[in-house]
Amino acid sequence: MFASTQPETPQPKWLHQLDKFVKAHHLELAALSWGLWQQNGDSNGTVGIDLQPKPHFVYCPQSAIEKFNDNVDNKLQEILGLIDNHKPEVEVLMIGIGKEQIKLIYFEPETPPPICFEKFNQDIDGLMDLLESQMSEEIIVN
Repeated sequence: MFASTQPETPQPKWLHQLDKFVKAHHLELAALSWGLWQQNGDSNGTVGIDLQPKPHFVYCPQSAIEKFNDNVDNKLQEILGLIDNHKPEVEVLMIGIGKEQIKLIYFEPETPPPICFEKFNQDIDGLMDLLESQMSEEIIVN
């Protein structure tokens, strides 16, 4: 009934791989998210997964996200709203960063992040190293 006048552009393979990784490792990501929140609050910005040159965790400062939003004609306004209203005790919010594209990672796990962190009983660096190693195996960016 409604036709699109723009051809669909194929999604980069990493978007699907990142979705699959998040689904498979949501409890570990919730644990890491809570651990980092306990350690730093939001003083360093939002946790990100930078996929270049290989997947690793970074912080995305609020000012950088706001500047990027300005550069893309306010297309990240909803993401900024989620960041401003993020409830780390019940939600996981991260930003996937690929070549020329970002992806919001936002979910509310059945098990709250503080309980996930207790359950994994690992220090933040160990959990981060484990997840980065698994991402390197599961997410391939060309």
